[in-house]
Amino acid sequence: MPVLTLPGLAAQSGLARSMGTVVGFAVDRWLGEPPDAVHPLIAVGNGLIALEKLTYRADRRAGMAHVVIAGGSAFALGATLDRAIGPLVSSTLTAAVCSGGSMLLQAGSEVGEALEANDIDTARALLPSLVGRDPSNLDASEIARAVIESVAENTVDAVTATLFWGAIGGSPLMLMHRVVNTLDAMVGHRNERYQEFGWASARMDDLLNWVPARLTAAAIAVVAPTPTAEVWSIVRRDGADHPSPNGGQVEAAMAGALGITLGGANDYGGVVEVRGSLGDGPPAAPADIGKAITLASRASLAFAGGCAAVALGLAGLRHRV
Repeated sequence: MPVLTLPGLAAQSGLARSMGTVVGFAVDRWLGEPPDAVHPLIAVGNGLIALEKLTYRADRRAGMAHVVIAGGSAFALGATLDRAIGPLVSSTLTAAVCSGGSMLLQAGSEVGEALEANDIDTARALLPSLVGRDPSNLDASEIARAVIESVAENTVDAVTATLFWGAIGGSPLMLMHRVVNTLDAMVGHRNERYQEFGWASARMDDLLNWVPARLTAAAIAVVAPTPTAEVWSIVRRDGADHPSPNGGQVEAAMAGALGITLGGANDYGGVVEVRGSLGDGPPAAPADIGKAITLASRASLAFAGGCAAVALGLAGLRHRV
């Protein structure tokens, strides 16, 4: 009977985490989001609001303390779950909770359906579930652009980064990423209150999404009907013309894959942010929303397949040890 050495134990644990992450992703695609009343991430958000009341000061050191406490607590919770229920079950449950692909694609589809029915008022009312920009004066093309950009960027935030960090480190890293990403959404704003306090959360979120964003852009290029080389050339040309070091990568990939132009001026409650032009071709149209959702779904599946391949590789390593 072979003796399981330290590398073998690491491979066994890595296999469980990788496979659990992929299973959790599948559970999210199958069942969707839990009800708000019992959704763990709702409780996380409430906890972060309470923490902010204790840590807030308008300076970067306070913001750094805020993200370290929150992210460190999430990592510790994940490690506790691993020990309590094992890495396979822990990673499965964590990935199912942290993945938000079903909700993202459903929200995008609802806006697209409203636009296809020429119900622009309903589309404007639904848009805030996806983006923070002011929808009141947006026409059908600008709403379509907002949806496509959100689907692209949030595929990283809500799906592929969870898969990436789950394959690498299971529940501890998945939970840390989800909490940091939530902090970025809550405090990573360039306004008077959060300009300094939210800086650390925004930079940490950029760091954690840097590799997943580029891998997601590559996945979009691979699954797109447009030749992969053409999509990737647009990513290389336009990906940096965006305020986000990561959002520009996946949005440029989506623009190239769809043969449209994204980017432009966005109004965030009176603060106008002008982004560079991403891609070649006509502006986004309502019909492009469904195509973007299909691409995001296929890219996510390809990413999950990559994680499964990692798990199989780890299984092979285990048998060789």
